[in-house]
Amino acid sequence: MKFFKTFSPAALAWRALPAMGIVAFTVAAPAWAESITMASTTSTQQSGLFDHLLPAFKKDSGIDIKVVAVGTGQALDMGRRGDADVLFVHDKPAEEKFVAEGYGVKRFPVMYNDFILVGPKGDPVGTKGADIVAALKKVAAANAPFVSRGDKSGTHSAELRYWKDAGLTDAQGSGYKACGCGMGPALNMGASMNAYVLTDRGTWLNFKNKGDLAVLVEGDKRLFNQYGVMVVNPAKFPHVKQAEAQKFVDWVTGPAGQATIASYKINGEQLFFPNANKE
Repeated sequence: MKFFKTFSPAALAWRALPAMGIVAFTVAAPAWAESITMASTTSTQQSGLFDHLLPAFKKDSGIDIKVVAVGTGQALDMGRRGDADVLFVHDKPAEEKFVAEGYGVKRFPVMYNDFILVGPKGDPVGTKGADIVAALKKVAAANAPFVSRGDKSGTHSAELRYWKDAGLTDAQGSGYKACGCGMGPALNMGASMNAYVLTDRGTWLNFKNKGDLAVLVEGDKRLFNQYGVMVVNPAKFPHVKQAEAQKFVDWVTGPAGQATIASYKINGEQLFFPNANKE
């Protein structure tokens, strides 16, 4: 006597067309976009630049970029660990050291803006003007509240240079507070404390919670703020997506990327100025 096993219609259909099912799944599967990781500064993120810049790059290249926004020092450390494919930062001496140590392929200038000192509109210690060193001397002498990022970022490195130029390293006054935070949180603290803060202009222009703060010091040539871009060296980290990262570097330093940077404005004011070939 023969016994026959019965199957449901759905099971029979699956058994009859296994190959077709596999082919149909393959065809229906979405195409995964290429993606790279970029370690960058909080200023490029919090200024809103990347919301303007990166969609344009994806449209031209099809490549997604995941941004990890930290201080420049932390971004460079990510590169030293091989945790990013490309870096977009603003501390030229540290960037050149990164390349010299073999962690970066080559550094390319990409754009600039400037640092500014913001503080209470009434400016109780009289910092207003175009001399950042003189302003910091007044802040320290008055023990006025000053919020430092204190996070080894490009902005923090610049601030430390200015204190050194003022002869006040480790002598910034009792009002000095280091938050160990990004530019936005530092400005929030400054607004709540009515304190002085060194900030990049881009983040300031995009910052909504200005409180009683106003721009007090600007125009000093020492406040120049240059940004650079680098591919992490695949000779040290073979998993780095060099081809895709280099596509971004070529694009952002080329005509399309430079024009996109120049077109980013808030209330008609340009935040960053492309200078890939003019540093």
